[in-house]
Amino acid sequence: MAELSATTGLAVATIKYYLREGLLSPGRPIGRNQAEYGPEHVRRLRLVRALIDYGGLGIADIRDLIARLDDPGVGLYGLAGLAQKSVTEREEARPGPHRERARRIVAEVMERKGWQDSAANPAVGTLVGVVAVLEELGLREISAVLGDYADAAEGIARVDLGVVGTAGDRERAVEIVALGTRLGDAIVVSWRRVAQEHLTTRTLNP
Repeated sequence: MAELSATTGLAVATIKYYLREGLLSPGRPIGRNQAEYGPEHVRRLRLVRALIDYGGLGIADIRDLIARLDDPGVGLYGLAGLAQKSVTEREEARPGPHRERARRIVAEVMERKGWQDSAANPAVGTLVGVVAVLEELGLREISAVLGDYADAAEGIARVDLGVVGTAGDRERAVEIVALGTRLGDAIVVSWRRVAQEHLTTRTLNP
């Protein structure tokens, strides 16, 4: 375990904690109180750390994801869906008339896009909450173009799916979906800021 610690940069106590929590499979026993760990253990530890540090996941969520990852009965589709939902924020709108209007707006866009099969995605609740705030503040110019945002998001999702399609194994697919979604969000936001400045300069700057 000392060698595993040196290779991964994780403290022995941390590795033991992950073992107890079921995030890492035991090593091959080679003697009393000794076990041998291979490259698969190094990779799993790096995945767990990445999910914590960059994915923002808690131990319980990671344990569930790891259990599905190690279950051959769970297909890549189900695994990718779980990984995506594990890094999706869950926010619900406050009760009130604005929430109901927001639900209708979101539902109409999803129906137009043919996305009704994703109505249970936790991101939908967050979206309803955002639109409800826009409605409450009277910023209907933004909620009015919600469909345009959906069109743009679909293009980004196609890029995401293309990247996932290049994954040669299940563990890599989890890395790409879970971490790629989090880091991809940062990429999209950053490019949006750059594009906003560029277009603003060209259209509004005298």
